[in-house]
Parts: sequence; structure tokens; C-alpha cells
Amino acid sequence: MPALPLDELQLTERDPKTGKLRTLPALHPEIKADRSFVLYRPPPAVRDPALVEEFLERAKFIADDLNWLLALPHDKFWCQVIFDETLQKCLDSYLCYAPRKFDVLLDCHPEVNDMQKCLHQRVFLTFLRMSTHKESKEHFITPSVFGEIIYNNFLFDIPKILDLCVLFGKGNGLLLQKMIGNIFTQQPSYFSDLDETLPTVLQVLNNILQKCGLQCEGASAEPQKLEGRVNVTAGNMPLQELKDIVLYLCDTCTTLWAFLDVFPLACQTFQKHEFCYSCENIQPFIEEFLQIFTSVLQERRFLRDYDEQFPVEDDISLLQQASSTLDETRTAYILQAVESAWEGVDRKKPQVVKDPTPAAASNGASATVQSTAEDREELGAVSEDECAGAAAAPVSKVSGVELDSLISQVKDLLPDLGEGFILACLEEYSYDTERVINNILEEKLVPYLDKLDRTMQRQLKPDPTPLVTSRCNVFQNDEFDVFSRDSVDISRIQKGKRREKDTTRSLLNDKRLVAEQKERYSQYSVVVEEVPVQQGEGLLYKEDYEDEYDDTYDGNQVGANDADSDDELISRRPFTIPQVLRPKGQEEAQEEEEEDEEEEEEEAEKERTKDHFVQDPAVLRERAEARRLAYLARKGHKQDGSAVVGNAKGHGQNRETVQERRKKEANKSARANHNRRVLADRKRNKGMIPS
Repeated sequence: MPALPLDELQLTERDPKTGKLRTLPALHPEIKADRSFVLYRPPPAVRDPALVEEFLERAKFIADDLNWLLALPHDKFWCQVIFDETLQKCLDSYLCYAPRKFDVLLDCHPEVNDMQKCLHQRVFLTFLRMSTHKESKEHFITPSVFGEIIYNNFLFDIPKILDLCVLFGKGNGLLLQKMIGNIFTQQPSYFSDLDETLPTVLQVLNNILQKCGLQCEGASAEPQKLEGRVNVTAGNMPLQELKDIVLYLCDTCTTLWAFLDVFPLACQTFQKHEFCYSCENIQPFIEEFLQIFTSVLQERRFLRDYDEQFPVEDDISLLQQASSTLDETRTAYILQAVESAWEGVDRKKPQVVKDPTPAAASNGASATVQSTAEDREELGAVSEDECAGAAAAPVSKVSGVELDSLISQVKDLLPDLGEGFILACLEEYSYDTERVINNILEEKLVPYLDKLDRTMQRQLKPDPTPLVTSRCNVFQNDEFDVFSRDSVDISRIQKGKRREKDTTRSLLNDKRLVAEQKERYSQYSVVVEEVPVQQGEGLLYKEDYEDEYDDTYDGNQVGANDADSDDELISRRPFTIPQVLRPKGQEEAQEEEEEDEEEEEEEAEKERTKDHFVQDPAVLRERAEARRLAYLARKGHKQDGSAVVGNAKGHGQNRETVQERRKKEANKSARANHNRRVLADRKRNKGMIPS
């Protein structure tokens, strides 16, 4: 069975007076709970403890009541909304007196800021649920009946809708578009109400022009009365009256802009009443605006304050859109002057709050009313910046050298003031030295500062541990310095005798690294004549070519038919003549060679003990030659080789030359390339060298 809408639902209950069962409609005044909602009051302008306590108590009552209201089921919620007049008065008071973003920024108590944010969120969620006619498939109201309920019971009207846009439009633009769109869709009578409201708005704007003496010709169809001409301008108007007019105008324009931004369909109704004049009528006001700004370009502080609240660049952009004949040179000059006013001063850029992504809604603004508490907290968080006055974040305190510098800046201009009084003024005005000096000179201090003694000195708090903070030694700021760091790694602290594995002796006895290095370097001592090639790896070695290898006779089978062994040709053992067959001179030379070889082996053994990796062969040859010459010198041999050279060819040789040449021919096998002649003859005999 399909669920019935709330306007058709009937409830059966027992009459508390007679005790009989009765049937009542779901929307009936007797179902309303007895609960009295209190009116809202804005946050206090000063930090008076009594006023702060009063605001917190009143706001706590309202927040608790709204939490109770939002937790009610669908039928009881609408009974309370429709028939509880105190609830409507409470919501109306918040819309009227909640701080706008153009209000004066106040340094409120942190608890006041938090409570204002919480209350701001609860009010928005209440209006969000009031604008939803369908919360789920089981809980809904007939759309036509919903339009009659909100219209006839004044749950929404044009002033309330305008206030909702200016209070919650910046952070919840998408949700407000669905809310207001749903209201105007289900009840088209609001369009006629808006049409009737606009003449009043235009009359208000005309009255402001008359008050300031800015009424231009053709702006009104009615003729101006002679006795109504009063020479009142913004220049000779009292300051308080001018301030009220400016704030009223700012409130009106900001509200209208927020409404049109949220609900663009209303622009058609505004155009019906010629809310905006043509460009010919706008041009004089644009020219006057540029003249006013040109005249105040020398006031650098005013330009900074104005640009911080209302960026001049945005104003120029709007003027460029409204007029095609705008002087670009003048606007560029104004923008450059504003930029130069910020030189040397930290410019605070406004924070851009993005619209949250709303959850899927079944119809219009019927978003997640029955969502979780986390979603509601997130929904309210995006609208915190709208309460610029009450919800302003407290300024962080300044201390140390920076605070001393600020006090010195004020004291240099006003030396009669005490540092304690200057410190109190800085704390009150958010450590802005310009505001402090200006308010002191113009006697505009807040009441409690005006009552203080202006010669009051600053009370410095003594350092409880001056010796600790001023100490300086070799252990300062190390990992175990408990005076400079809050936490120390306890695992790095050793109690008692250290374990064996952590001592120096245990580290020296650990030879694992040495064994690894020995195994690594031992591979370099292995010299292999032939490298075994696995199957498939032969291609890697075909590309390598040994340029010192003579491959001329590789194709000939040299000595294949000989009975001799193949090892004879490749043997590294030198050819040695038996000792009994050696001549006498050759025996002495062989003994000397053997002694030289023994000495060379001893020297090589000494060199090997030095664990050299690879030595230069040229160095080894020089050392061997030096040892041989030294040995010959000790034996008494002559080193003169001129006798072997002899005379020129054809002139005859003496006896000594002939003997030396015969001796050289006989003993040349004892040196390098020995057995060269014997092996050459052997190759020739076997056919290796062609004749």
C-alpha cells in the first residue's frame, strides 16, 4: 500500500480528557509540543564578562531547542513549525540581527565565536528542512498543499528569502538555489509578492539619493517641490547620519545582489520596473565615482582599508562592463595608485569559499535532511565565514622581540605613555600600531582603556630557569639534551655493561668482511689458457680477435704425421743443454743465469708478500736489468760492448772483435729469445717454413 502524504494522513489517539479514542489529522495544533523558543540577540560589542555570559546562555538555549526540533520525526516537525509562533519569532530575530559580512569586525571571545558558528549552522538546517516538501518516499507533503502551507503561515516571505540569501549564499549557493527555486515553483504567488516589493525598494534608493543630494534629473517622473530643495550633501552631513546611510545602502545593495545571484529568474521582475537605467544615465555617476577616487589617491591608509573591504579592481571591472566609453588611462592610474598604497604592507587576500557539493535531492531543495550528523557538521562549516562580525577568528598573540618592536614604535611617537598601557592597547586593537596611535591621538579608545593609567609600566614575567636557558656547553642541543628537546630516544641510552657484540673487540674479531674480500680478489689470480665454451656461447667469442696471434698457418696440418707429441710445440719449458755437454764458458754462463733466476725468484717472492695486484712489466724489466748489471759488476765482468761492434766492413777486424763475436754467437741462447735458431731450423726441417 503506498504511503499517504502528510496532509492526508490521519492519526488515532486517546483523548487525555475523556479517555476515548479519536481521529485527528497529522497536522493539528494539539500535536504540537509545549516549548518556548527565546529570541536571538547579536554578540556583545565589547568583552564584558556579564554580556558574554548572557549571550552564551541565550544562544545555548536556542541551539538546544533547534537541535531538538531537527531531531523530531516528519509529522511532529511540521506541526511544531506551523503552529509554534515562538519558533517563527526566534528564526525571524536571527535573520534580522545576525551579523553581516560588512559589519564592523569585532574581537569577540573565542567561546562567542564558536557558539555563533554553531547557531548559524542550526538555523540554516532548520530553513533547509522547512523548504523541503519531500524527505523520503514515506515522508512527504503534496506539492500544492506544501505551497499553501508555507505561504499562508508566512513560513517564507520576500524579506526572509532576501535575508537567507545574504546570510548563507556565499557558502551554500547551490543548496540555496534549490531551496528558493523549490519555494517559487511550488508557490508562484511569491513572484507577485516580489513584484509588489520592488517599488518600495526603488523608493528607498531614491530617498537615499535625496538625502545625499544626488538626485539626478529624469530619475523620477514626479516634479520636485520648491520647498523640498535643501542644500544637503554628503560633505556637510553629520558623520553619524552619513554612516547610517552608507550602512543602510550597503545592506540593501548587498542583499539584492545576493538574491539575484542565487535566484537569477527574479531578474525579469526587476527589469519590468526599470531597476537599471540605460548607459546614458549611468555615465554621470561613473564619472563622479572616478573623480572621487582620483581625489583620495593620496590617502594611502584609506585606500588600503577600502581595498581590503571592497577590492577596487572589482569595482573597475563592473564599470568597464557597464560603460563602453570608460577611460582606460584613468582606471589604470587608479589601480596603480592602489597597488602602490600596499607597498611595504602585508596585503591580506580574501579567502575564497567554494560551494559544497550537495547530495542528490529528490525534488528541488530536498537534500539530505535526514543525513548523518557528520554531513550536517560539514554543511554548517562552509557557512561560517558569513558571520564576519561575530565569527571572526581571534588574532594570534605576539610575543618576544616582535612585541618589543611594536611597543617601541608607539613609544617613539608618544614617549609619555607607559609600556604597560601600550601593551593593553595593542592587545585590544589586534597589535595594529597605526590604529593604536590614531585612536590615542583622536581620543577614541574603548572605555576600559580610557580608564587605565597611561603611565602604567609593563610587568615582565621572570624566567623561572634563567641558568638553564642561558647555559652553553659542548653537550648543548645534542640528542640527550633534555633542556632543549621535549623527547629523548630512550633506546639509545645504555644502562650497565654493554653486550659483547657491541664492543670494539667483537667488531675486530668479525672477519666476515675480510673473507668476502679474499674470495673476491682470489678470482683475479686464476689464469686460464683456454676458456670452456658452452653450447650457444660460441658466437660471443667469434667476434674477439687477438691481434698478437699469427694465424697464417692455421689451415695447414703442420706435424700431423709426426710421431712426436703435440705438447712439444706448445710447451712452455725452455730448451736446456745437459750440463755434461755444455762448454766451459757456457757452464759458467748457465750458472750465472740460474743464480740470476734464483735472485729474481727471491725478489718476486718478496714482491708477492707485499700483495701487489698487478705490477708494471717495464718496471720489472728495469729492476731485473739493474740486478744483473750489479751482479756482473761484482764478478768483475766488463760491460764494454764496443769490441763486438768492431771496424767498418771491408777494413778487417782485430783479434778481440772476432773473439767477442764468436762468444756472443755461442752464448746468445742464455738471454731473451734463446733457442731461436734451433727452433727455426726445426720448423724448416718439418716443412712449416717454405724454402
